[in-house]
Amino acid sequence: MELTDCPFFARTGIVPQNDLASARYDKHPVTPGHLLLVPFRRVASFFEATPEERSALSSLLDEAKHLLDRLPRPDGYNIGVNDGECAGQTIWHLHVHLIPRYRGDVPNPRGGVRGVIPAKQSY
Repeated sequence: MELTDCPFFARTGIVPQNDLASARYDKHPVTPGHLLLVPFRRVASFFEATPEERSALSSLLDEAKHLLDRLPRPDGYNIGVNDGECAGQTIWHLHVHLIPRYRGDVPNPRGGVRGVIPAKQSY
């Protein structure tokens, strides 16, 4: 895939950013306010990111949460990375999902991210 084929190549729709990463609203949000945190340097895996990039993503995660806490004011959050084809990754540029959660958005939220394997969600 060419760099210009990456959906994160264009730096449009950016909400907060820092020197190494940016946040933008997901084009196909799971819930209102769903953000993607993306390092500027293109690496496919979280494990390929430098310690500085991981720190920048973590710092941006805090900033993005504070932004969403003001509006749309979710009741909770899921934070996730799909790392590898078997984990559901379809875009080969690392991105962290910050998914706001709202009371009643699903019948039973117990297990949260464990729901990627439905039989393991409830324990």
